[in-house]
Amino acid sequence: MNQTLRHVLDWLGSGLRESLAMVWVTFWPLVLGFGLSGLVQSMVPRDGLRAKLGATTPVTTVRATFLGVISSSCSYAASAMSRSLFARGSSLSNALVFMVASTNLVIELGLVLYFLLGWQFVVAQFAGGVLMVIGLALLTRRFFSVKREGELRARVQHDVPEEQRSALATKQRLRDPRYYREGARYSLGDVTMLRKELLAGFLVAGFLSVHVSNTWWSHVFLQDHGAWGVLENAAVAPLVAVVSFVCSVGNIPLAAALWVHGVAFGGVISFVFADLVTLPLLLIYRRFYGSGAALRLFLLLWPLMSGAGLLVDLVFHALGLLPSTRHSAALAGHFPLGTTLVLNCLAVAVVVVLWVLAHQHEEGLGATDPICGMHVDTNAPSATRVRDGVTNYFCSLRCAEKFEREGEPAIKDHANEAIDPVCSMKVDPKQALWARGPDAVTYYFCSPGCRETFLQDSSTLPGSSTIERGPTP
Repeated sequence: MNQTLRHVLDWLGSGLRESLAMVWVTFWPLVLGFGLSGLVQSMVPRDGLRAKLGATTPVTTVRATFLGVISSSCSYAASAMSRSLFARGSSLSNALVFMVASTNLVIELGLVLYFLLGWQFVVAQFAGGVLMVIGLALLTRRFFSVKREGELRARVQHDVPEEQRSALATKQRLRDPRYYREGARYSLGDVTMLRKELLAGFLVAGFLSVHVSNTWWSHVFLQDHGAWGVLENAAVAPLVAVVSFVCSVGNIPLAAALWVHGVAFGGVISFVFADLVTLPLLLIYRRFYGSGAALRLFLLLWPLMSGAGLLVDLVFHALGLLPSTRHSAALAGHFPLGTTLVLNCLAVAVVVVLWVLAHQHEEGLGATDPICGMHVDTNAPSATRVRDGVTNYFCSLRCAEKFEREGEPAIKDHANEAIDPVCSMKVDPKQALWARGPDAVTYYFCSPGCRETFLQDSSTLPGSSTIERGPTP
């Protein structure tokens, strides 16, 4: 019995060690990636881009791609925002282009790929992402006719709030400390939303790399079969991703495990792209658009993911750019010190700074999803719900429905209190005076004096004509 227990503990220990080693190597790139992503989301106004996606042209496709690049990498948030863009008038093609760019052409993804697998995978990922964007622009209409697209738009329009215009351009935001605090909230909100995906990705990748042999993988992915093997790997990889349940940045560690165990370069790239067809995402598409449209969407995305991976593999092979060794810096069970230790210590300091900035609630410009904790752009939320006179903003319809279904217990603790923006006193939103500022956010006050001070100070801000005030909600 003791020997069996020892074997179990050794099995768990080796897998956990590998997972922790992967976290150690990628910690500072993750912090840097999410930090930069949050800053970009805060500093770049997106309403002007969103308003010009109606027709599918080269210009609007580029615009939708750029909008995705400066957005959150969370696959769930990307699918929800894609639906919102479509409901607000974007063509279906541009909405899908946004979704692909948001999950495959973002900063944090490239950084983690570089430090796990090397520069070839980063270049291949971005090149393949561009190929997918072009494919969507050319092929979406073949899968969704004008009539069908109109039917889908009518289906999703009933529950998407109208978009509002933001007040400041990028140059003005760069000089305003509030937007740096807003960037910190975006960064921590994205991590909060993706924490389960990241945890699952690192754990599964660590155990797979240690306990699953190349022989087992050879039954799923053909190896040493030349071009036919690459074709099979690229075609099968998205199907493996469907059942992996891990999406967004969380599937990069799994991609590293596949590469180390013999999967072709193009198959690994296709697997990374397939974060948008995991089973949870397919069920979301089904709820958004219906079963038939979800199936069509899968049949559109799967060949594009596989085709992009295959083409990138063939081009890299022709140019002699394929990696010569099957190695991952993180899949070795080691905890390198030196530069990695210094950078991780600096990353911890950055996390502390982000946390402090993000929790200065008194000058918040956006809102926090009360269900998942993600930071939401109040100018274009995916969903809103009003309760007790208070507008709640959500990153996705899923969170809004959970809010309705589970009621008050589903709300995080921070939703049960607010900070007076004038005196910084904590107040109960159910009993406090309130006013909605020029940024469309509802603020709560401990006294009439604080509320009047807030309204006077806000009277010169852009959008001050939208200020509303009300009695105790």
